[in-house]
Amino acid sequence: MRRIFTASDRVREHARLESSLAIYLPLTVKLFVYHTPEATPTEQLPDCAVVIDVLRATTTIATAFAEGAEAVQAFSDLDQLLAVSEQWPATQRLRAGERGGKQVEGFELGNSPLACTRDRVAGKRLFLSTTNGTRALQRVIDAPVVLTAAQVNRQAVVDYLQAEQPETVWLVGSGWQGTYSLEDTVCAGAIASPLLEQQQLTLGNDEVLGAIALYQQWQTDLFKLFCQASHGERLLRLNLKDDIDYCAQTDVLNVLPWQAERGVLKAK
Repeated sequence: MRRIFTASDRVREHARLESSLAIYLPLTVKLFVYHTPEATPTEQLPDCAVVIDVLRATTTIATAFAEGAEAVQAFSDLDQLLAVSEQWPATQRLRAGERGGKQVEGFELGNSPLACTRDRVAGKRLFLSTTNGTRALQRVIDAPVVLTAAQVNRQAVVDYLQAEQPETVWLVGSGWQGTYSLEDTVCAGAIASPLLEQQQLTLGNDEVLGAIALYQQWQTDLFKLFCQASHGERLLRLNLKDDIDYCAQTDVLNVLPWQAERGVLKAK
């Protein structure tokens, strides 16, 4: 006897086919690249925000955690940093401040990842304020998930996005005082590129493709690109070539800084 399919039968069959296809088709994240925190939409936040400041805040944050730091607490305002850090035991804190590429007077650290050695940072909380990176962190502080990324821990961020598949992701470059930076954009491209290759990416804006193209052109010589970037030139004038060299390394740290509580980063 020939079976007659009803409308409800067709709905159930469609759902069954969708379920079986989901086993084979990768989920995708809708990815946006913003070159500066000022470029991000003001009326909304993503499911996951990834802050990038390759030269040098997010490289320093990743390095501090790799060397055993307890946490990094970020501030855009130096006076607020001083007031909050004063409440922390002196033996368990480090004040890290940078303005214009230079260490803030009276602070134990500046913004150099090379200064974050194990004997200095292990078990301590870094109270950090920088020219650009901490401003970007403040912009997305209320997002459900906030991560920080640099070239040195790029793969850890990619692994998280592939495993967790947040619906919307912003890669937010810190730029330089509100302007575009090559080093943050190329890092965004380095994160987006493997997601695109594995069909796990939906383009949120054209900037994603631009970042990927920049990374594909320069991935074998990031040090040269960073030295030609305006902030790289600024650091070279301050005799910080070794910092640039370190920041240009890719996937050397398996650490994922994430916002454990508002304004406080820990290693995941």
